[in-house]
Amino acid sequence: MLKQLQVKLLVANLAVLAVIASTEIYRAHEAHRAAEAAAKTAALLEQQQRERDEQKKQDDAFRQKVDSLKRKHSMAAGNEGKTWQNYLP
Repeated sequence: MLKQLQVKLLVANLAVLAVIASTEIYRAHEAHRAAEAAAKTAALLEQQQRERDEQKKQDDAFRQKVDSLKRKHSMAAGNEGKTWQNYLP
């Protein structure tokens, strides 16, 4: 009878150890998944930052081009206004 009790306690202990091991495996798996998700998020944020920087460079270049064209064409418009002041129909 003592031997049966010891076997039952051994089986119960093994069951408890199996539960503890499975929860530890699950926790490690979830931690790994969270780390992968964090890495993907960081990579995505870096990519978005690079795209924003590139877009800003393109916008600045476009603005400079527009300003230079505006300056170039505004000189003619300034002179044109003087000729229309003296226009008599």
